[in-house]
Amino acid sequence: MSAGLERIRQEMADYLNSREIPAVTAWPGGPQREREEAVVAVSVRGCRIEPVGFQNYLGEGYDTESSRWIERYGKKVRLTFGLDLYAPERGSGEGLQAAFDRLAGALLLEGPEGMEVQELSCGQIVWDRESRRLKQPAEAVCGAWLCAAADGKGLFTDFELRGVLRQ
Repeated sequence: MSAGLERIRQEMADYLNSREIPAVTAWPGGPQREREEAVVAVSVRGCRIEPVGFQNYLGEGYDTESSRWIERYGKKVRLTFGLDLYAPERGSGEGLQAAFDRLAGALLLEGPEGMEVQELSCGQIVWDRESRRLKQPAEAVCGAWLCAAADGKGLFTDFELRGVLRQ
């Protein structure tokens, strides 16, 4: 059974790329091309689970695919994403600051589907000896739901990341 978080780094990177903010997942497992522009390296730094309801019971919902009512279970999660920005060393870091401004706009104005951005922070621009690039560490804390449905035999289907209600 899936916990629902396996693809979360890629989903965040895909969201940022769709907003024309170059992003890759941290530790991609393969060679990466050298970039001339600032790029965001997406990682998951933390996941806090908050139980809701009795035995995580969220109530019933009608499944139009099976034409029946199903019981839903879930947990509220608070995800901490590492969104570290890297850029070539030339320049004074203005490119990194502009990239963070675009990142902030993409996350604070709309945010990825299924996630509500609750906090966004960045650190000081520094020289990263290992990557030989300028680096600006950044983090976003997002709220979401991990939801599962019980099948007719009382067994859970896989958990999926679901959104929170926006107000």
